[in-house]
Amino acid sequence: MLFDLHTVPFSRFGSYFAFSILPERPDREAGLYLRLVRGGDNDIGAVFRIELLAGGQAVPFSCSASPTLLRLEAEEGTAEWCIPEPDFIRVRSQGVGVRLTCAPGVYDYAFPLGERGWEFNSFVQERRFLLSPVAGSIREDVRWDGVKAQRLAFDGVPGRDGRLELTLEEYRTVPRPPRPGSFDQGLAQVVGEYAAWQSRMPAVGAVWSEAEELAAYITWSCVVQADGYLPRSAMYMSKNWMTNIWSWDHCFNAMALAEGDPHLAWDQFAIFFDRQDDSGMLPDFMNDKYALWNCCKPPIHGWTLRWLMNRSEAVTTERLAEIYEPLARWTQWWFDYRDDDRDGVPQYNHGNDSGWDNSTVFLAAIPVESPDLCAFLILQMEALATVAAKLGCVGEAEQWERRSQELLTRMIEHFWRGDRFQAVQSGTHAGADEGDSLMAYLPVVLGKRLPEPILRKLVEGLQEEGRFLTAHGFATESVRSPLYAPDGYWRGPIWAPVMLLLVEGLKEAGEEQFAADVARRFCRMAASAGMAENFDALEGRGLRDRAFTWTSSVFLLLAREYGA
Repeated sequence: MLFDLHTVPFSRFGSYFAFSILPERPDREAGLYLRLVRGGDNDIGAVFRIELLAGGQAVPFSCSASPTLLRLEAEEGTAEWCIPEPDFIRVRSQGVGVRLTCAPGVYDYAFPLGERGWEFNSFVQERRFLLSPVAGSIREDVRWDGVKAQRLAFDGVPGRDGRLELTLEEYRTVPRPPRPGSFDQGLAQVVGEYAAWQSRMPAVGAVWSEAEELAAYITWSCVVQADGYLPRSAMYMSKNWMTNIWSWDHCFNAMALAEGDPHLAWDQFAIFFDRQDDSGMLPDFMNDKYALWNCCKPPIHGWTLRWLMNRSEAVTTERLAEIYEPLARWTQWWFDYRDDDRDGVPQYNHGNDSGWDNSTVFLAAIPVESPDLCAFLILQMEALATVAAKLGCVGEAEQWERRSQELLTRMIEHFWRGDRFQAVQSGTHAGADEGDSLMAYLPVVLGKRLPEPILRKLVEGLQEEGRFLTAHGFATESVRSPLYAPDGYWRGPIWAPVMLLLVEGLKEAGEEQFAADVARRFCRMAASAGMAENFDALEGRGLRDRAFTWTSSVFLLLAREYGA
């Protein structure tokens, strides 16, 4: 499999390194860059611009990227790159040199580190980089102005035999001892690791095999190792610019890993509970440097835990005991801190809290009481009842079950309008749905817990072609709505997590055939358009970030279960 570095970065499991072709902007030339995806998505993380040299001059080249090898080809020769270890890169070339140029920051500098090569200290990245020659030599262009380097560039110069080999290492304080082995040995190591990952991913059959490999590569390459604020290995949403984990995205990635890598799956599920606030709140997102607490994400964790309990050997009694109290505190947080009018119906204070950032549900005013939030909490309390019973806490199990049933009754009384659910503004309870949002149909995740007439109305609304249902799946805003926008984020495009939630809900409702049909619509689209952040609901085009992990994970899950 080959992929385009304009849309899919070249990286590997555990690494913060990523290679991408970036467009021009005022402070940056267009070209191929080595990036470092640390510190969140505030910047693209470009460290070095990469060029090939012949006779000391830059020459044009093309890129060919596979999951384990990046190959640059010019008329004069080739250069190959691999990442055998998460913090360590090898490059070799024949017939051409390699230039690495960085844009110096306020105090950035470089100096020779004895026989090891050159150390570049990047204050923006808060990391150091060691560039070492293995074959050939390094010619530096480092201009010191008394405070910082005004220019930082390094040319790898081939030896008389035309061969060049370099290594590049990233570290916080001091480099590791020199690492043994050759380029070929390093490449064989990473090839073996990737093959093992592929073998553990859900098998989807020959029809979608190319899409399966793309999805497997994206999920494998977007994992970063535990470091800094991240207490466990974490699967970022992307190594393009969505270089964080969000506190509902991680659930879908955990589900895709449940059978093939159950312990990594548990790490994905549990990681946000490691950083839970004393109040019970989970952060909105995290990366290796910090968490954001201004928003949160919907409580789908009970829904996810129930799914994992049925499918993953990693969900042991010991782990249930570890997660029970944090999950209970996260559940109670919504009733303690997100119910301002004290009507027993929690609210979203902002669209970002729902995961549907700019949905038309939030167009008129905030806070909003939305039926999907109640549905998730009903399932979460039901999951807590199950876990409590397994742990022998019979009284707590009965309490959670009672609270779950009470909230179901309250949700129907509060939101059902005879033919649909309607979100309302907290306090006034005036209608909050300015448009026609698919959010109102998320309570289908409750399946047969809902009264039959209500469930029928939800299913009928989802089955109506040309409203939410398109040839590719469910639009997040009705395509007939005046507020529908083809690239409107949560005002129209199709999103993978919503597809999985609704497919699972339809199965719970006994609508297996309909669930299979819409799952296959989504999978055909993703197989054709790639693992994009979201998709044009009518045309099926991939939108925004084109290498997204929760899309890859949902594709793998649905394609495995429903085939072609």
